[in-house]
Amino acid sequence: MTLFVFLVVLSAAAMHAIWNALVKVHLDRFLSITLMTLGMGFAALFVLPFVEVPKAEVWPYITASVIFHMGYRTFLIGAYKAGDFAQTYPLARGTAPLLSALGGIVLVGEVPAPFAILGIVLLSAGTLVMSFRGGAHLEKLNLRAVGFALGTSIFIASYTLSDGSGARLAATAQSYAAWLFVCDATWALVLCIFFRGPQSLPVLARDWKAGLFTGVLSGAAYWIVMWAMTKAPIASVASLRETSILFAMLISVLALGEKMTVWRAAAALGIVAGVAALRMG
Repeated sequence: MTLFVFLVVLSAAAMHAIWNALVKVHLDRFLSITLMTLGMGFAALFVLPFVEVPKAEVWPYITASVIFHMGYRTFLIGAYKAGDFAQTYPLARGTAPLLSALGGIVLVGEVPAPFAILGIVLLSAGTLVMSFRGGAHLEKLNLRAVGFALGTSIFIASYTLSDGSGARLAATAQSYAAWLFVCDATWALVLCIFFRGPQSLPVLARDWKAGLFTGVLSGAAYWIVMWAMTKAPIASVASLRETSILFAMLISVLALGEKMTVWRAAAALGIVAGVAALRMG
């Protein structure tokens, strides 16, 4: 991974943390995630005239990614409802890079370098420690919450591998990302109307500014990741992306006044060590 790709993926991780911290719409979780997805798709519409239509062999990857993203959002909402999301979400993010690495070896034929493997393990371990904050709340994690978190991680790894492979096959990562975002938003809108009815549309429209802002930020961050996966190993990029957990912690401490505990500091050091190992790999 070149220094430029490394720094760009770190910036994408920071953007991912920022939009998560800034999304404050007065909607339930299903509508909130739908609104963000629609914002991504709407912004991508303006990019379509300037990118190529994907070739036939690219569309199976886009279709698979839309399905995987649907599963991701479903399990993500389930994790919100089942347990302490401050723990279940990092649990999902922490295990996803390990699954992406295994999937990359089996499905894509990418075997990470030794230092990259060390970085993936350290990043995942630091993220998991961050989720439990020293294990003080471990007893609160029920099997249902763990199941949704692990299910979320499987879908994260799945769409990561699908999008990394699809972006490499497409004419450009921009083309793949734009068409993916539009297709994903279209399907999200269909599901929203199916499950919540047409009356949900005025509710979404009231918060369109928040949806557009978070959608643009989220879309830009993930486009960077897809572009990076055309330049570097998928597992390494996927792991580096999870430094968003570290940026989220910094935002919570510096901007929201949350306490920096010993375990949080240890987790942060683990993540930083993982980043360094990935750079050396």
